[in-house]
Amino acid sequence: MEENIIRIAIAAGIFAVMATWEAFNPRRNQKIKRKQRWPVNLGLALLNMAVMRLSLGSLAYLSAVWAAEKNYGLMNLLTLPDSVAIAATLILLDFAIYCQHIVMHKWPLLWRLHKVHHTDLEFDATTAVRFHPLEIVLSMVYKTLCIVLIGGHPLAVIAFEILLNGAATFNHSNVNISGKADRMLRWILITPDMHRIHHSAEPRETDSNYGFSVSWWDRLCGTYTAEPKQSQTGLTIGIHAFRSASELGFFQCLLIPFKTGR
Repeated sequence: MEENIIRIAIAAGIFAVMATWEAFNPRRNQKIKRKQRWPVNLGLALLNMAVMRLSLGSLAYLSAVWAAEKNYGLMNLLTLPDSVAIAATLILLDFAIYCQHIVMHKWPLLWRLHKVHHTDLEFDATTAVRFHPLEIVLSMVYKTLCIVLIGGHPLAVIAFEILLNGAATFNHSNVNISGKADRMLRWILITPDMHRIHHSAEPRETDSNYGFSVSWWDRLCGTYTAEPKQSQTGLTIGIHAFRSASELGFFQCLLIPFKTGR
């Protein structure tokens, strides 16, 4: 319970900072206003929080504690020092989420769920929380299995959840960062300009830049795209089959995975 409160408080603080930055120094001029998009995105976020609260809740942390008690998982079998186990847990979970993201795009059944995230016609901090509840549940199950197999350190699991939320909010933000700073940051972090390419309506660009926090995996695995075909400010965001904001309301988004032919 305390872990959830800490995580939510930090996530809310990061969101407030990024939303304020977006308002005063945006990267792109948005054609669809916040008042039209934010109720949908934040509504999905609140629904997902409620679903998790009533179902899997703190499963990630509890699975790490359970694995440690039962001496399950790689880190526990190797009996590594805490500092090494924490660092290894963070790196391995980061790579696991990168792999999951690729599978969400490649497997048609999972893409039905994940494309809710990509139907946002603009790109800002609220896009980071625009997910279908079924994807959130499946992601938690996958993450829990990874934690048990890794033998993830409980403290690292808490830190990873905070990192996951914070990095996603940052790299989905519509904030203006200088080209020089962006190029420097990209050697380590996923920047908004880098991740915006992943939200391009062009399939070739969507099929790249899968990382969520560090840029290493995309570079090492050959999924890195440095620049979009269009400019960053002229890039078409979303999916070609979903171009009407009026068709992307809260309830319509919940039904997207069950529609055929799009």
